[in-house]
Amino acid sequence: MVSPEDSEEFIKKAFLKLTENYIQHGAVINDLKSITMTTNSKRTRCLLPNNYFIWEFTRPITNCDYCRDIEAPLILPNLTKEEFRFYSYLSRPMIIKNAAYNWPAHKEFTLDFFRNLYERIEGAYESIEEECQFLHFKSNFANIREVFAMSEDRALHREGEEPWYVGWKNCHPQILDTMKQFYNIPHFLPDDAEIPYSNYIFMGYEEGAVMHLDYISRLMWQAQVIGSKTWTVAPTPECDSECKSFQFSVNVTDVVLLDTRIWYHSTHIENGNLSLTVSSEYG
Repeated sequence: MVSPEDSEEFIKKAFLKLTENYIQHGAVINDLKSITMTTNSKRTRCLLPNNYFIWEFTRPITNCDYCRDIEAPLILPNLTKEEFRFYSYLSRPMIIKNAAYNWPAHKEFTLDFFRNLYERIEGAYESIEEECQFLHFKSNFANIREVFAMSEDRALHREGEEPWYVGWKNCHPQILDTMKQFYNIPHFLPDDAEIPYSNYIFMGYEEGAVMHLDYISRLMWQAQVIGSKTWTVAPTPECDSECKSFQFSVNVTDVVLLDTRIWYHSTHIENGNLSLTVSSEYG
């Protein structure tokens, strides 16, 4: 039986290793302080909630086979369902080139589009506060209303304005029905894949998400609708000695597939350009 002293020592070592892993891959202490978000004056939601470290300490030890000898994503051409079948549930990071090339979202999805959508649908704002999620990352926005209320100069990241990057989950049925007119679930995903009727929008400039794991039940897909984004992925701490971290870029119309439950990941937007992505799960 493990003594309380041994358990405490294990937790200390795991905490130090996790913190070291964050910092090695670009995070700073303020990142760990800034990952909570206020949805109203009485309630706070978290990208990394208080039990995040408990999740990390209690998750199963990872079998490092998933990352051994992997030093880059698998890059594939635009595939049919049949051609993609072999790759469907691999844990290796993948980029499917030009898989979203014919989506009207490239021209339609803007900050104004989402502002107008949320303004005209009753209960849309409340759905984020009560059912979904708002992620401010390093931006100084408390909620999605503040994002939509920012000045045009800041929205366009004009000279002298602070950069911003946010994400939010859409789960209001009317919001989703409208959005679906302008994008599709990636056509190559298998017919038997379970895909929730919800999605995330991530948009903004410069610094994206800090290094983290996602505690979700499925694999992730993310389509680059506007701009490009650089990803850094890293193995779980117990695989550091056997596996490598690496970077890759995802360009407009590409779809990235990543098991964000076992690959630590962070994002960055280059050259001062806007990035906008649509993301969801499958499995």
